[in-house]
Amino acid sequence: MRDVIILGSTGSIGTQALDIVRDNPDRFRIVGLGAGRNRELAEAQAAEFGVTNVAFGADDAVALIESTRADVVLNGITGAVGLAPTLAALATGATLALANKESLIIGGALVKCAAKPAQLVPVDSEHSALAQALMAGTHAEVAKLVVTASGGPFRGFTREQLADVTPTQAAKHPTWNMGSVITTNSATLVNKGLEVIEAHLLFDIPFDRIEVTVHPQSVVHSLVEFVDGSTMAQCSPPDMHLPIALGLDWPNRVPGATAAIDWSGSHAWTFEPLDETVFPAVRLARQVGVAGSTFPAVYNAANEVAVEAFNAGHIGFLDIVETIERVVEAHSAPAQLDLDSLLAADAWARETAKNFLSNR
Repeated sequence: MRDVIILGSTGSIGTQALDIVRDNPDRFRIVGLGAGRNRELAEAQAAEFGVTNVAFGADDAVALIESTRADVVLNGITGAVGLAPTLAALATGATLALANKESLIIGGALVKCAAKPAQLVPVDSEHSALAQALMAGTHAEVAKLVVTASGGPFRGFTREQLADVTPTQAAKHPTWNMGSVITTNSATLVNKGLEVIEAHLLFDIPFDRIEVTVHPQSVVHSLVEFVDGSTMAQCSPPDMHLPIALGLDWPNRVPGATAAIDWSGSHAWTFEPLDETVFPAVRLARQVGVAGSTFPAVYNAANEVAVEAFNAGHIGFLDIVETIERVVEAHSAPAQLDLDSLLAADAWARETAKNFLSNR
């Protein structure tokens, strides 16, 4: 039996995590819940699972983690506000099932140094897939990581076509059911850029050995190529219940976490190169990832501001990545990297992005 705290319990990751717990009462027990603004749903979840420890907001989530013993903390919070809960969870020694990729990308070396071996378990489908495939060989035998991307709702579009797309169109992901911010990030491919940085940080593979390939069916979640020419892939239907279940009980597999592929029928899985001219977000992410320091935090913060403005109808779709690039170009890394300098860079990037957008 694993005692579990779920942060972001009312969001897409959190509600699916509770599905896993609901179906496996002999394996998991909820001891704490953290939510944002959806108090009504959080209170209903607490009543269902018999939980008295419920936090609202990131600050309360940190207090919840520090005051509640847990074997696993699932961080399903969206955005940079997840950094403090991530660091708090690592400090307790609990397994951190990390869906909040932003906290690793922003925190970088700080988060990695805070994590004990095998304490940080990725919940993103791509990184869960990589973690599983990497079991087939040693670190020295890895030739490259291949992160798959669905291509989002605008796969095959030209830059001219992208100029006219709307928030409603961007919200219609072809294969995944996700929150609004992540869905927009998937449409711009910023999400894939963040995932390239995350893969580098999680698995210590250089950026020039991490590739992105477009796989519209979203069945092959990522691949690892080894030095002997073999490639290991993790395949399953596009359903987040599987990587969430693995995150909650790593390295054990939870029976029935998701339906398996039906091998009695025909399947066509395609792969194609990413057009970085049309979708430059991944190229820019590699740039900030190589630069390191506070640059990934700036990339993420500028994106969050631009996505909010786009979804509110204030800017166009192409303005999102343009805003990120302008803010990154204006940034200078601090002499010392610590939590204060990371938070300062995040705040600076948000203010700079807002100023850029207001002066357009």
